[in-house]
Amino acid sequence: MTTQDVQDDLPAPDTLELRAKLFRGLGDPSRLAILDALVSDERSVQEIVGHTGLGQPNASNHLRCLLDCGLVTRRSEGRFVRYRLADGRIADLIRDAGRLLASNANGVDTCRNYTG
Repeated sequence: MTTQDVQDDLPAPDTLELRAKLFRGLGDPSRLAILDALVSDERSVQEIVGHTGLGQPNASNHLRCLLDCGLVTRRSEGRFVRYRLADGRIADLIRDAGRLLASNANGVDTCRNYTG
């Protein structure tokens, strides 16, 4: 199998399906809380738990998901693992969502189509 064959098997980088999958991943409140915690700085699991109020096992499971999806990266620091956003554009997206909500929060809040 050539490199071109592998590339041909990959999805197009900007399809509606991939965008929808990205937003479904971001649509989970726990994962969004973790990403929000990482906007300003990298953090350990314990720091993420303190920032988000999630339980440690729950935070670890969501971090594994975010790591597998390429939204966060990790590095070892002694016996701790520190997580950070994989791309600064994720922080931009989270900040842009906050700015959008600042002007449209009432409409989003009263929307009955996308309830959890």
